[in-house]
Amino acid sequence: MALQTYRDLAVWQRAMDLVVEIYKVSKLWPKEELYGLTSQIRRAATSVPSNIAEGYGRTHRKAYLNHLSIARGSLLEAETQLQIAIRLEYLKREEALPAWNLMQETGRLLHGLTRSLSDKGQSDAPSEP
Repeated sequence: MALQTYRDLAVWQRAMDLVVEIYKVSKLWPKEELYGLTSQIRRAATSVPSNIAEGYGRTHRKAYLNHLSIARGSLLEAETQLQIAIRLEYLKREEALPAWNLMQETGRLLHGLTRSLSDKGQSDAPSEP
């Protein structure tokens, strides 16, 4: 079945699941972090599916790949912030595991999509004489 919209992408769906999970776990963090780490991890997580969708809407593959790269950076930012929250003991490792697993799955899917689009770009390139 052909993709009708970015919402059909498994990577976008997983990234959306990640956003929901991040909001759940960060809701329990100290109130003084509302404008600090809580806000930062939520923005980073939200940036992942947002950039996947925005890139999908671009007309050029290079722009799409750029947005996927931004999504990957945001994913790694959110991973780091989750690790910071664990170190600050805002949550236990076991409590962070669902979000961590979604991050890893999203990362794998994002890597696969990026590789697929990059490979297509290579096949479209003129061959060397």
